[in-house]
Amino acid sequence: MFSLSFKVDRVARKADPNKVYDVIIIGSGPAGLTAAIYALRFGLSTLVIAGLDWGGQLMTTTKVENFPGFPDGVEGPELMRRMREQAVRLGVEMVENYVTDVDFSNTPYKVDVSGVKYKGRTLIIATGARHRELGLDSEKRLVGRGVSYCAVCDGYFFKDKKVAIVGGGDTAITDALYLTGICKEVHVIHRRNEFRASKALVDQIKGKSNAFFHLDSVVVDILGEKNVEGVKIRNLKKGSEEILDVEAVFIAIGHIPNTDIFKNKLELTDGGYIKTHDFVKTSVPGVFAAGDVMDPKYQQAITASGFGAIAAIEAKEYLDSLK
Repeated sequence: MFSLSFKVDRVARKADPNKVYDVIIIGSGPAGLTAAIYALRFGLSTLVIAGLDWGGQLMTTTKVENFPGFPDGVEGPELMRRMREQAVRLGVEMVENYVTDVDFSNTPYKVDVSGVKYKGRTLIIATGARHRELGLDSEKRLVGRGVSYCAVCDGYFFKDKKVAIVGGGDTAITDALYLTGICKEVHVIHRRNEFRASKALVDQIKGKSNAFFHLDSVVVDILGEKNVEGVKIRNLKKGSEEILDVEAVFIAIGHIPNTDIFKNKLELTDGGYIKTHDFVKTSVPGVFAAGDVMDPKYQQAITASGFGAIAAIEAKEYLDSLK
């Protein structure tokens, strides 16, 4: 598993709390850094509030095989390092700390970082989302070593292997369907007695001869020291336990968007994601959202980057409209 800290070759310019930035970007994953690159190319003064652990979820990902331009794949931290280096080369200013409050009541908008207030004429929120975890010590130990939260990202590493997927919603069953096309066996583990996914998806997965179902069951341990070697599950009705011989466990029990500081300040969906219209516009003019913080469906590095580019373009057009 990769550390969230990662050496960078260039040092970003220091932020100035007395300055009014054209764009303030909260977040430093693919969405935030892509937005920064686009904003800087537009000639906009740009501040990225990166957090203490910059880089987003890709900093804990091993090889990324599906990001265009890397025919041999690229390690997640290396991909993020390159994005950051590009933004720094273009002149981004950066604060490596967390936002503690925001004020959208007047323009310029104010972003509070541990008591230091930064001002921006527009704001792009790219704070991402975090995976909902099982909460097992073995899960944390084996992340990147057979435990994954993205079947599309990592499934191909387990081609012709036996794998398990945990969850019963649309995402889990969609991932299970994808895995049945490349894996020898796919064991679907769900704590309820029926799936929550749409009937069409459930019908499809039930028609796969290499899909096996473990309902009313929960994962109590993931086995293996250096890599996943199996998973222990417990049937909630019978109380019995069994061990499944698998080499990977894909966990698809949902995401938690990082939107706590925006509650009662921006319109959110029932799931807590930032509600947007026209792709990236929020309920506050001049405030945009990009990436997993507003996207509960796709949640891919490439789509996050795409939303980041759109947000920067919209910010530029918004600023132009004020002239």
